[in-house]
Amino acid sequence: MECTRHTVMTGLLLMGLTGLSARQQRPEARIHLSFMSAEADTVLEILDERASGKPVLEADWRRLFATGPYTRLKKREASLHRDFTDDEFKAFVLSPDLAKKSKELHRTLEAWKSVDLEAAANRILPYLPAQARIRASVFPMIKPKTNSFVFETSTDPVIFLYLDPATSRAEFENTVAHELHHIGFASIGPEMDGNLKDLPPPAKAVAEWIGAFGEGFAMLAAAGGPDIHPHRTSKATGRARWDRDMANFNADLKTVESFFLDVLHQKLKTKEEINAKAFSFFGVQGPWYTVGYRMAALIEKRFGRPALVECMVDLRKLLPRYNQAAAELNQKGEPPLALWSKELLDAMEDKRP
Repeated sequence: MECTRHTVMTGLLLMGLTGLSARQQRPEARIHLSFMSAEADTVLEILDERASGKPVLEADWRRLFATGPYTRLKKREASLHRDFTDDEFKAFVLSPDLAKKSKELHRTLEAWKSVDLEAAANRILPYLPAQARIRASVFPMIKPKTNSFVFETSTDPVIFLYLDPATSRAEFENTVAHELHHIGFASIGPEMDGNLKDLPPPAKAVAEWIGAFGEGFAMLAAAGGPDIHPHRTSKATGRARWDRDMANFNADLKTVESFFLDVLHQKLKTKEEINAKAFSFFGVQGPWYTVGYRMAALIEKRFGRPALVECMVDLRKLLPRYNQAAAELNQKGEPPLALWSKELLDAMEDKRP
């Protein structure tokens, strides 16, 4: 998963294009989703033609490159300065390695088409405020990079899901739920920003990056509760990696705190400097995931889910609410949990009358 609040905050209009394999529409409700497989379908058709000895015509490539998912993928990669050309994508589609996977890709795509997207969205709604909306297009993609991510969630939300035959149905449903939480979380962006507008610029920059703990919120929401392992549906290697990284919680919290204080003290001044450091906390599932998850789970267990959702709406409340719960556990003789510094909490304090 490759998602941050900044990429989250940075097509339903495509619903009329070819490749709409399944649709769940409830315009009056909180959920409005479409599953669009045009890119994957067209790539598989090209692979089938090659397997049967037929030539791939220029019209086939034009059809692929005109699909909504493909054009949105190019736009997304260009926004990250990772542009690719149509010729480069052609080479990927014509590669022997992809041809070997054709049957498995067909099987996987058909299985994914049967997943109930609305059920996945309903699963994470309890971890969003009542005003949140989950409206997006979901694109299963056959592409060179193996990542899944969200894009343009504040304007024309889309979820890109790498079509991976090694991903079980349960893992796929968990990934969908995770990404849908990002969509819902992004939908309350204007309200979150309003709660931060009176903070001084350095403190506001810190508060905005606190939103990157949304990765942890999404892990908790997709799991379904703090007593369910967030990698319950994952392979053993994924679960072991998560458990290993969670063991570094205290050190990771303090590493993120150092970043926040550097922003607060303006040791990191430019947006480029801030982003370069902040993005280093993503990794496969770095501190934005693990620290965010541990804080969210602890807050829910101590104060209840509504208190956690309140922290999502007003990000200034997340760190002090966690500190309160962690300090109580520390007083009970539990293995000590790291706390956020008073200086940082004071900077996030709402000083409005």
